[in-house]
Amino acid sequence: MSSDFPNLLDRLARAGFDFVIVGGYAGIVHGCTYVTQDIDLCCDFSPSNLLALQRAVSDLHPVHRMTPGRKEFELTEKTAATFKNLYLDTDLGQLDCVSFVEGIGDFQTVKQASDLVAVEGMELRVLRFDALIKAKKAMNRPHDRQAVLQLEAIKKLKDNSSKR
Repeated sequence: MSSDFPNLLDRLARAGFDFVIVGGYAGIVHGCTYVTQDIDLCCDFSPSNLLALQRAVSDLHPVHRMTPGRKEFELTEKTAATFKNLYLDTDLGQLDCVSFVEGIGDFQTVKQASDLVAVEGMELRVLRFDALIKAKKAMNRPHDRQAVLQLEAIKKLKDNSSKR
C-alpha cells in the first residue's frame, strides 16, 4: 500500500480535526532521515473531534488495523466516546491516533509541548524537538533509540548554527 501523508494531513486539517503530529513523522518534520510507515497523532478523543476525523477519512475506506477482520471505521456520537486509541488503515496510509504520549502526557499537555510548523505547505501542530526526544526516550524501543541519536545530532547542529 502506498502512502500520501501530505494529502491525509490536509484532509484532517480541513475537517477541523484537532491533533498534534508526534512519533516518526514529527521526527521527519524536524529533519530526521528515517522512513515511517504511518503518521502518529496525539488528539482530542472527544466525540466531536473523532467525528471530524471520520468525516476526513470516510471516503478513504478506513478500517481498524488492529481488529480481527479489519473492521470498518464507523463512529456514532455514542461509540466515539469509547476510544482511547485508534489504529487505522486508509487509502492514503496508516494513521495511529493516541490520547497519551509516553514521557509527555495527555493531549492537552502534548498540545502545549507543540508548535505550529510549516509541513508540506500547511501550518500544523508538531511536537517540539525536546518533547519528541523525551517521548522517544520514554518509549525506548530500538527504532526510538536510533531516532533519539538523530534528533540530538540535529538539535546540536541547530544550536551551534544559532550561536554564530
